Amino acid sequence: MSVNHLNDTPLAFVGCGVMAEAIIAGLLSRELVKPEQLVGSHPRQERRAELQLKYGLRMVEHNPEVTGKGTTDSSIIFLTVKPQRLGAILAELKGGLRSNQLVVSIVAGARIETLAADLQHSSIVRAMPNTPAQIGQGMTVWTATPEVSDKQRAQIQSVFGALGRELQVEEEKMIDMATALSATGPTYTFLMMEALIDAGVHLGFSRHVAQELVLQTMLGSVLFALESVKHPAELRNMVTSPGGTSAEAIYQMEKGTLRTVLSKAVWAAYRRAHTLGRKVDE
Repeated sequence: MSVNHLNDTPLAFVGCGVMAEAIIAGLLSRELVKPEQLVGSHPRQERRAELQLKYGLRMVEHNPEVTGKGTTDSSIIFLTVKPQRLGAILAELKGGLRSNQLVVSIVAGARIETLAADLQHSSIVRAMPNTPAQIGQGMTVWTATPEVSDKQRAQIQSVFGALGRELQVEEEKMIDMATALSATGPTYTFLMMEALIDAGVHLGFSRHVAQELVLQTMLGSVLFALESVKHPAELRNMVTSPGGTSAEAIYQMEKGTLRTVLSKAVWAAYRRAHTLGRKVDE
């Protein structure tokens, strides 16, 4: 029987946007927490009412309420706000956290050093989930400061495991790397989907049929790759016959420098993550 590391642990969400809702929904659907363990903040009354009705958690207007009143020493505080709002929120929360509370930030570009200094707090996890977390198929990469206990690390594994898969890394720079590869990754995938669907329409399929063919082919290919122990290059060679359609298609993609374009896109996203970090610091 597996241990529920989140049993009776209060969780607070500063800002309740799309990703915060994905975490809340994932935890509740897997029965890792009860609604009464959760509290969230949001400035709009309509959004507070929506989440309270939908999930049964307590919602408040002011951010300091979720980190102090109504929480216990073992609570976990999630910073789930947009980068441009982070500075003001950190100022609101500064000095208001207890030493054994855990802060978890999924704010793009927000460095641990900045969070620790502005909050006057040392137990911090920085994480980067991606969009498929909304359906429990996400990939979350995270890192923690030395002050984060083994119990708290197990709790974080449970939280992000409820969203799909999670991976802890030791170096914070890998969070920016994950931002470029896995967090931005759905963008590359969706663009490839769109391009292939358009190609199908160009061939003569209806858009509906082209979309069904492309989505199922991509899904099946990913599942096949996950089940296989082979490198993707080996899998590609398995379906590439000499002089066949795959060989001709690969020739055109290589001629068009598809690999180079993708590599440049990932590198550009990585550099942008660095830039966001500097802006947050400022």
